Order: sequence, then C-alpha cells, then structure tokens
Amino acid sequence: MAKPIQIRIKESIKDLKALQRKKGEIVSKRMRVLIELKKHEKTGISKRDLSDITGINHNSINKWRRMYIAGGLAPLLVHGRIGFKKSLINAEEHKTIEKKLNDPKNELRGYIELQDWLNNKFNKEFKYITLVKYTQRHFGSKIKAARKSNVKKDEKLVDAFKKSSGKSFKK
Repeated sequence: MAKPIQIRIKESIKDLKALQRKKGEIVSKRMRVLIELKKHEKTGISKRDLSDITGINHNSINKWRRMYIAGGLAPLLVHGRIGFKKSLINAEEHKTIEKKLNDPKNELRGYIELQDWLNNKFNKEFKYITLVKYTQRHFGSKIKAARKSNVKKDEKLVDAFKKSSGKSFKK
C-alpha cells in the first residue's frame, strides 16, 4: 500500500478556521480539509481516511490537494460559481402576465397561446419552457387544468337557467 502524501500547510489552524467561518459553504469544506491535513502534517493522511473524517468525496479531496500544492491557498478560495441568473421577464411583463392570468375572461387556453400573445405584445421572443416554469413558480399555474367556460357567455342567462332548472329537479 502506498504511503499517504505529506503536504506542508503554511497557514496556521487558527487562520484556516477564520477563513472557514468567513467564506461560503464551498470554500468552508476546502478549509476543513486543509485543517485536517494540518493536524496530520507529520504523519500524513490518505485521501480515503480524510474522506471518512470530513464526509467529502475522496476525488474532491485529491483535486483540492493538487490545487494547494500547485498554487497555495489562493486557488482554493475561488470557486467560480456566480449564483442565479437574472430573470428574462422584467417587472412590466410580470404585471401584464399576472393581469392576463387573473382575468376570468382572458380567452387563453394554454401556454402556447400565452407565448404567442406575449411575443406579439412585447415584440420579444419568449421560450415555451421559460413561460411554463415562470408562471408555475410565480402564479401557481398548472399545465393540466379544467377547461374554461365560454368567454362570450351571458352571466344573466346562466343565473336564470340555474334558478329555473333548480325547481324542476326538486319535484
């Protein structure tokens, strides 16, 4: 069995713990690995044992060890993740969609019609899946929904029908 690689960590455990608290979750895990490496600096520790102690995959540990050997602490502090993308739908478009979806007489029967309506209204190309996910996330819409009643239906006639038909069923 091969001997574990012995790495000399220049920073103190106190400095590494301070960085671990100060930085985000990704960098925090890397600092935890360095702290364990610092503790086992004289005897050395295998990547498998380090993985068991920290709960981090041994391949990640090996990658981080190589990064530290090649460039020191600086490459470990940069993770390259930038966060969430900015929404493709701005506030004005959001309000317009909300108004259209909350209108009971809106004539839209599905997401494709919503997509066509928005493309014509804003002269901007919206992808189908973008609209589906956006409306589900913000307005709670669902792909499968009950069919709407006719938009041109006269509400007074419906009420009169309900009143008259109710009497005939009671007999």
